[in-house]
Amino acid sequence: MTRDEALAQYRAMLLIRRFEERCAQIYVEGKIGGFLHLYIGQEAVAVAAMSLLRPDDYFVTSYRDHGYALARGTDPRPLMAELCGKVGGISRGKGGSMHFYDVPTGNFGGDGIVGGHLPIAAGMGYAIRLRQTDQVVLCFFGDGAVNEGAFHEALNVSSLWGLPVVYIIENNRYGMGTSLDRASSVKDLYQRGSAYGIPRRDVDGMDLLTVREALAESIDRARKEKRPTLLEVETYRYRGHSMSDPGKYRTKEEVEEMMGHDPILRFAKVLKEQHKVAEAELEAMDKDVLAQVADSVRFADQSPWPTPDTLYQDVYVRSPYIHHQAADKDPAWRDSVKEDRVPEDFPAWAPQAAPAKVEG
Repeated sequence: MTRDEALAQYRAMLLIRRFEERCAQIYVEGKIGGFLHLYIGQEAVAVAAMSLLRPDDYFVTSYRDHGYALARGTDPRPLMAELCGKVGGISRGKGGSMHFYDVPTGNFGGDGIVGGHLPIAAGMGYAIRLRQTDQVVLCFFGDGAVNEGAFHEALNVSSLWGLPVVYIIENNRYGMGTSLDRASSVKDLYQRGSAYGIPRRDVDGMDLLTVREALAESIDRARKEKRPTLLEVETYRYRGHSMSDPGKYRTKEEVEEMMGHDPILRFAKVLKEQHKVAEAELEAMDKDVLAQVADSVRFADQSPWPTPDTLYQDVYVRSPYIHHQAADKDPAWRDSVKEDRVPEDFPAWAPQAAPAKVEG
């Protein structure tokens, strides 16, 4: 990683941190309604992941979704406007905190249902196989989702059909307020991949470089071999599950200990020692980031509220299935239907299985 690349990674983490801190402030001011799940402490995961994706790759996330959009390069202004329920928002003010959605960047949304997006990730991987492209899908979720049936269904079909999906468990130790020790009989969550013959490993999620190395290997496997991976990234959230959570289920000493592993501070040390970056340069970057975040709040404040006549907009989308039915009946539609070609060795009803022999 070059000096400029390293600085860009640091700035991306800093942007997420300052953006989330400002979100907490304006939430208290009443500008953001509903739930607000902050990504403070987990920044290294999103930044490492997004830095490795191609522009045509995809990702889906849980409801704690702000950091991924920012790391992917989405303008903070429509993101802040979305949080405030304004028309200028990334989802026109209709999605809010848990439903960022930005197709041009491959962001197919946060999902408010725990584990609900894992089958969606598998479906996207299946679409890639049908198209015969070398894209990949990243699927982010928390430790609480591994006890959902959708987790097992998605992993099983991804292994069986050889889908290019990287499943990333962001293990921050707590599913809402329930500790991992109280919720899972198997504490090494990555080992659950063994039941489905999926390559798996756990990594230190507070170290950006370690996360990058593990993800680079996993993305390469998905792209070249069409095989899924299960990664357990051990991280930590410094704030409560949401803004309404006082976090009384964990001790002050535990939080302070994990503050000593802050991914931003750890990477700042790397910048200073390996790239000779001066503290003054980092301070100047912080001021620039704070100004960018302040600008996003001004944009949200100035953006108008949705009007009642937009209530039924963006509710339905033309179905490709219905489109094809219409094409069969109406020749005028026929030219608008793009031919779907299914690979001979990969029929839609019986996809090829992934290689049976898997190294742990």
